[in-house]
Parts: sequence; C-alpha cells; structure tokens
Amino acid sequence: MSTRWDNDSGIVTEKKTGTKTKRPPLYKVLMHNDHYTTREFVVDVLRTIFHKSETEAVQIMMHVHLNGVGVAGVYPFEVAETKLKTVQQLAREFEFPFHLSIEPEE
Repeated sequence: MSTRWDNDSGIVTEKKTGTKTKRPPLYKVLMHNDHYTTREFVVDVLRTIFHKSETEAVQIMMHVHLNGVGVAGVYPFEVAETKLKTVQQLAREFEFPFHLSIEPEE
C-alpha cells in the first residue's frame, strides 16, 4: 500500500497496490467404464475418496456405466492427482482394471 497526504484537507488516503490472488486452475477427475470393476467398488470409491453421498455416488456410477465416462469431481491439480493415485492403488489391491484420468476443466 502507498500512503498519500491530501495537503488541503489533512486527510490521509491509502491506495492498495497488491495483485489479487488468482484461483488455481481446476481439473476434472474422470472415471471410465470397464466390464470388470464392480458397481459396488465404484460407489464405495465415490463415497470414501470423493466424499459423495450414497445417492450421488450411485447416480455417478450409473452415468459412467451407461455413458462410458463420468466426472467424479473437480479439484485443483494436486488434489485431483492425489485422488487418482489413491483410487488406482485401491483398484490394484482389489485386482480391478478401473481407470481414471484427469483433464482441465473448461
């Protein structure tokens, strides 16, 4: 901030000289359908990793099942990447070929 004195009235005014903090770009975490990963696993992932309600998780799972791909959530890149890696690890542990990807939100 810079301070300026108004000599005529004796009033001090301050001018802000900072830049606004820019929000980080957001990324969609996409779930891809396959014929082996169970619906129960997908719903469980949506509830535990993506913090969706039971209803929301089932709706997303059905969307992925019927359309081939669906959005699990939208996050800053680091959060999206962490969620993707967490789900990939879980899928490996349960021997599912479940696939997720990340793409910039438009």
